Amino acid sequence: MKGGRSRPAIHTAVLLVFLLLAVVSTYGQQRRVIAGPNGLPYNDGIVVGNTLYVAGQEGEDENGKLRTGGIGPETKGALENLAKIVKAAGFELKDVVSVTVYLADIQEFEAMNKVYREFMPDQTLLAPPCE
Repeated sequence: MKGGRSRPAIHTAVLLVFLLLAVVSTYGQQRRVIAGPNGLPYNDGIVVGNTLYVAGQEGEDENGKLRTGGIGPETKGALENLAKIVKAAGFELKDVVSVTVYLADIQEFEAMNKVYREFMPDQTLLAPPCE
């Protein structure tokens, strides 16, 4: 520990620099909000330039209720919600370059991946899902 700084503080500072650069790089670009029907104080997505940023999606049905039946129906619901947002922004699922998947139980990966491949048959996950 030199100069009173611990290593985690240095990593945090580096992360903040990268986040700041990401914010600066979009400065001045036109932004278009993709709003969801839920009436909550956040948006489902924002298009900046040629890039769509999508908020996290859960396996909810059209009434906002979590789908029953386990990870398969929940994954299908989340991906259907994602597809609606992507389409509303003027893109297609084939345009998606990165998806982050969070699983409460990593043992459900195969069941999730089976449904995922139905929606994105030509794509693979960039990294394993997080548990």
